Amino acid sequence: MRRPLSKCGMEPGGGDASLTLHGLQNRSHGKIKLRKRKSTLYFNTQEKSARRRGDLLGENIYLLLFTIALRILNCFLVQTSFVPDEYWQSLEVSHHMVFKYPLWFLFQTMRKDSVQLLIWIPRLAQALLSAVADVRLYSLMKQLENQEVARWVFFCQLCSWFTWYCCTRTLTNTMETVLTIIALFYYPLEGSKSMNSVKYSSLVALAFIIRPTAVILWTPLLFRHFCQEPRKLDLILHHFLPVGFVTLSLSLMIDRIFFGQWTLVQFNFLKFNVLQNWGTFYGSHPWHWYFSQGFPVILGTHLPFFIHGCYLAPKRYRILLVTVLWTLLVYSMLSHKEFRFIYPVLPFCMVFCGYSLTHLKTWKKPALSFLFLSNLFLALYTGLVHQRGTLDVMSHIQKVCYNNPNKSSASIFIMMPCHSTPYYSHVHCPLPMRFLQCPPDLTGKSHYLDEADVFYLNPLNWLHREFHDDASLPTHLITFSILEEEISAFLISSNYKRTAVFFHTHLPEGRIGSHIYVYERKLKGKFNMKMKF
Repeated sequence: MRRPLSKCGMEPGGGDASLTLHGLQNRSHGKIKLRKRKSTLYFNTQEKSARRRGDLLGENIYLLLFTIALRILNCFLVQTSFVPDEYWQSLEVSHHMVFKYPLWFLFQTMRKDSVQLLIWIPRLAQALLSAVADVRLYSLMKQLENQEVARWVFFCQLCSWFTWYCCTRTLTNTMETVLTIIALFYYPLEGSKSMNSVKYSSLVALAFIIRPTAVILWTPLLFRHFCQEPRKLDLILHHFLPVGFVTLSLSLMIDRIFFGQWTLVQFNFLKFNVLQNWGTFYGSHPWHWYFSQGFPVILGTHLPFFIHGCYLAPKRYRILLVTVLWTLLVYSMLSHKEFRFIYPVLPFCMVFCGYSLTHLKTWKKPALSFLFLSNLFLALYTGLVHQRGTLDVMSHIQKVCYNNPNKSSASIFIMMPCHSTPYYSHVHCPLPMRFLQCPPDLTGKSHYLDEADVFYLNPLNWLHREFHDDASLPTHLITFSILEEEISAFLISSNYKRTAVFFHTHLPEGRIGSHIYVYERKLKGKFNMKMKF
């Protein structure tokens, strides 16, 4: 009786094939050359082990190295400022802790605490994490679809101008996005081979600890998982609750150490931004802003491909589209709106863009050229040109400090909208500096004005009142060009001369000028040495 040959893909009744194979088996001493096959069934154990050694993060090591190299290049080609939180919620906080933060302390003990290390090392670390997230997105799509779809999703992710603009910045939104992509890799999507409830829920919990808004994006995804899970009680008791308890406990302990008292920062975040809506202190927009401006802007030229992909994508991706729409709707209910708030949904959109490119036939090459060139222009312009003056001027201040033998003889007053520039994290020098304050009103006053508001009501009178004698004048004033004409009388009477000009933006608006001016005060060739703080 012949043995069935099902393992070789032949049917039991295939007589000729079975006789041929039987003959080959009897020729035990002969060397038989077999045709190489692409199927993994034909790889022996040694070959598979060799492949594993060449893999990292589940992908070919060359793909990972390419992505890391691209994101490092990305990091160095972003030399502009975006929002104050990029510095004031990360670098400035760490620097203010006088090197007690491990990263800064390490640099100090190594005697390598130069200002460039302090600026670039955190950004390079963020670039590395973003590269890992990019590769995870590629791996996920290769599992869900095939290598072709994964390749085009990967292409869309890498050439997105807004991702390029944000993914190496030290923003909590960037970390939220990175953790969201990696968590999605372990999320139980239909067809995924890497699903792991503990891993993805741990990453979601960490994202929530870093930025509580992560719960908005993940609400529909968590709800879907709960509804489709047959063992609901087990999911809650053995996965969600333990993960939530551990991460929240760690957050409480860390905040207890740094605040000196028990503080639930997530509740404070909710209270400040939602319950009391104090976020409007930093500006407000109409309810439709995310749909009419915010979302189209961050998608850029990917928008038509996203819409096309939404029509073509299979039903199993509907949850991703629901998540995008849900996130936009929830954020639309808040008065204070920013582009970066919806950055975490952008990788979801790249899935649909990639699906669109996969199904393009005749117009694929023109579409790829259009996407690449348009995003390249936006990425380079926003990364190298738009809003770069506030960083360039800090480099100038750094030179003022290090080129001055007696550092206490120089002093800086930044007369710009509050938190327009970084601060000591980009100077790293004991130079007396001051900027216009703008703390939010937590008392509920109806007509509250911060120091910056009072200054801009009448800059000339404010300066004469604040610096009532020569001894209180700073040696350097920094301001946007739009203010020069209004305070020219003060500059002349106090002997200030413009010594440096830095381009900032082609699109000045409100209190923001196209250039930044640096004025230096000289009296008989010497600096006035004191400054009022």
